[in-house]
Amino acid sequence: MSTPPLAGAGMPPGAFSGTQAQAAREVNTASLCRIGQETVQDIVFRTMEIFQLLRNMQLPNGVTYHTATYQDRLGKLQEHLRQLSILFRKLRLVYDKCNENCAGLDPVPIEQLIPYVEEDGSKHDDRGAASQLRFASEERREIMEVNKKLKQKNQQLKQIMDQLRNLIWDINAMLAMRN
Repeated sequence: MSTPPLAGAGMPPGAFSGTQAQAAREVNTASLCRIGQETVQDIVFRTMEIFQLLRNMQLPNGVTYHTATYQDRLGKLQEHLRQLSILFRKLRLVYDKCNENCAGLDPVPIEQLIPYVEEDGSKHDDRGAASQLRFASEERREIMEVNKKLKQKNQQLKQIMDQLRNLIWDINAMLAMRN
């Protein structure tokens, strides 16, 4: 994220605070989701760094180690954990704000999200439902026929494979008798 320009850099002192307040009011759910996604990516990155630090740390198992190096790594680990805690709090705030923004919305039925062209302009009529039912039953019947033909073909292939297996067995038996 970029840092805002200073108030003394060509802007009057109160101008930036007004634009900042306006930007805070214009935050929509989509931008909150983007912020949440970036926060989750930061959390994953920090967690990977924590595991990297833990993997590189030596256990105090009686082997002498440099206390300065140990203290440095421990400080880094504590800093990462502190930042991870801050990121989780930020993610919770974004989550709560998104839920607050979406609380008044009525859930849209899935059927309305699927676009389709209607012939007579009515949304749900008995003829449309009957034609859909008829189409679905025809499709199901066709699938059953294809499955039946597929089973027949599989049975034929199995018979051919059994015949080939028996033929190879007989050939091997003849070759064994000849030797």
